[in-house]
Amino acid sequence: MIQLYNRGKYNIGSLISKMGEIRQKLIYFTLFLVLLFLIPAQMEAASEDEVKMVKMHESRITNLQPLMVPEKISRFYYDSGLEFTYPDAVRGIYVTGPVAGGSRFQEILDLVENTDLNAMVIDVKEDNGNLTFRPEEGSPYEEFAHNYISEPREMLELLEEKGIYPIARIVVFKDTLLAEKRPDLSFTKDGQVWKNGRQEAFVSPYQKEVWEYNVEIAKMAAELGFQDIQFDYVRFPEGFEKRDEILTYSEGDYANSDLNGIKKRVEAVTDFVKYAKSELEYYDVDVSVDIFGYSATIEETPGIGQNFTKISENVDVISSMIYPSHWTAYFGIDFPDKEPYRLVTEYSKVENEVLGKLENPPTSRPWIQDFEAPWLYTGPATEYGIAEVEAQIKALNENGIEEFLIWNPVNRYTPGVDYTPLD
Repeated sequence: MIQLYNRGKYNIGSLISKMGEIRQKLIYFTLFLVLLFLIPAQMEAASEDEVKMVKMHESRITNLQPLMVPEKISRFYYDSGLEFTYPDAVRGIYVTGPVAGGSRFQEILDLVENTDLNAMVIDVKEDNGNLTFRPEEGSPYEEFAHNYISEPREMLELLEEKGIYPIARIVVFKDTLLAEKRPDLSFTKDGQVWKNGRQEAFVSPYQKEVWEYNVEIAKMAAELGFQDIQFDYVRFPEGFEKRDEILTYSEGDYANSDLNGIKKRVEAVTDFVKYAKSELEYYDVDVSVDIFGYSATIEETPGIGQNFTKISENVDVISSMIYPSHWTAYFGIDFPDKEPYRLVTEYSKVENEVLGKLENPPTSRPWIQDFEAPWLYTGPATEYGIAEVEAQIKALNENGIEEFLIWNPVNRYTPGVDYTPLD
């Protein structure tokens, strides 16, 4: 009996122990089931909340009104208050200060409006150094200003209204007025300011004070509303390599340069262009430079300091002066003034090759001819009329150069010209 009891007691105790283990497992299993169903439910609820939030976010986005953001934010760029659209291709004419501010301006406006022309290059600082409008009272440029354009802002507002693209021409280093006032910034000989055969004086590209003087004028033009600042006479006087030893002048910061005279002049001219481009960046204007066409055909000019490639690398627009009358026998053409189409064609091939080697080439916008050159002839000069002007434009267009500027020193342009001859 005792044995059976003991065996029975042992069995009951074992059973109770096992029942405890089973109960514990049931508790764990129950907890597992609770967690199994509770967590997904919570996750689903959370997902529903997230979906609601996303939908709310989507709703807020769709309810937002589109914001028109200007291409250039005025906080970082100067805003002149005028808006001009860049043309499909600039096709412009030169306009002097007296014409821009005189009775003939309407004639020039009519020409542009009634043809495929769309731009004007207007003198802001002329060849002798004077401004073509009066700056504000007390300006350091006041003494060198003529009141040719009495209301330059009104003129630009009119161009804006008519959709005519305005380019400000600023003559830089040919400046008789500044040279005579400040011989220390110029070239002198025997104590007098040196002048060329046309009695024109130059100031020195080595002088950074001259750089600042001209760039400040450019800033005034940009503030008025001009869209492009075109610097002309960005060079030393012609034939300077024959005069550098006989003229007295300061080389400024370039005095200790190890470069020879040619390289030093190139560096000074190129540095000015870099400086001007940097200083005008805030004004959101294009910077262009007029340059002798033949400079594209050689490594660098020996006297005047122009390197076509280096200048092109630092401007938005390069404007080669390729008037047929200004070339001697070149490209195998004995008398270029008589063959405008051939001259421009041959030049264009060279320029395209040079600019094609640049990573970021500027826009090519050459100067072409609408005037006669009687000084080249003993008899009657070749007349430049419709055929001659169109021949130059056609030659440019055939070589992929769409933009151009037309020069006539007295602003008398040939009527009836088709300025888009390939259309």
